[in-house]
Amino acid sequence: MRRVKDNALSLTFLALFVLALGGQAVAGTFQYNDEQLASGGEPVSPLEYVTSSSFAVDVAENWQSEYLQFLLFIVLTVWLVQRGSPESKEPGQEGVESDREQLVGTYAKDDSPAWARAKGLRLWLFGNSLGLVMGAVFLGSWLAQSVAGLARFNSDRLADLRDPVSWGGYLASPEFWNRSLQNWQSELLAVLSMVVLSIYLRQRGSPESKPVGAPHAATGVQG
Repeated sequence: MRRVKDNALSLTFLALFVLALGGQAVAGTFQYNDEQLASGGEPVSPLEYVTSSSFAVDVAENWQSEYLQFLLFIVLTVWLVQRGSPESKEPGQEGVESDREQLVGTYAKDDSPAWARAKGLRLWLFGNSLGLVMGAVFLGSWLAQSVAGLARFNSDRLADLRDPVSWGGYLASPEFWNRSLQNWQSELLAVLSMVVLSIYLRQRGSPESKPVGAPHAATGVQG
């Protein structure tokens, strides 16, 4: 039970993710079959739907926008600050910081990760591993979106007796960029809202908020 309590936040979000993904699969199956029947097609089973390009492109386009949001926020907060936001470093602390501040190399502690004591490429990889993984997931899910989206796009074109397009042609199409940009703008707005609203608003007890009595100008402090 202690292990569950210590990991309650990640376990809760994992459970919510599974429930939301399952709900999307069920609702998507009903919607897809309704469209199939309306166009004279045959309905499909839930298993057929979740293995289809229609389901894959919807999932992938959401994932890539989420990981783009995290990638940009992780990287940009190294160099950019927002006075008054708990999501920002203090003004004047921009940059990658010194080895002493980052506890790497000779400044690593006894319980520091082993790679924090490394040098050269290993230290660089570990020191940028969060951004690298977020970037890899973003690129992977964006690639998956392009492949699944191409299959769905060409299926719709063939149904309308139009010629299919190549992968490169799909990447240059308004369909692909509309799918991408409509998700990007919502994620970027969410980050902007979090950064700015947390300057003036509070959520007592949350590490994403400043203490209730902290000045609006206080930066980088958490409740």
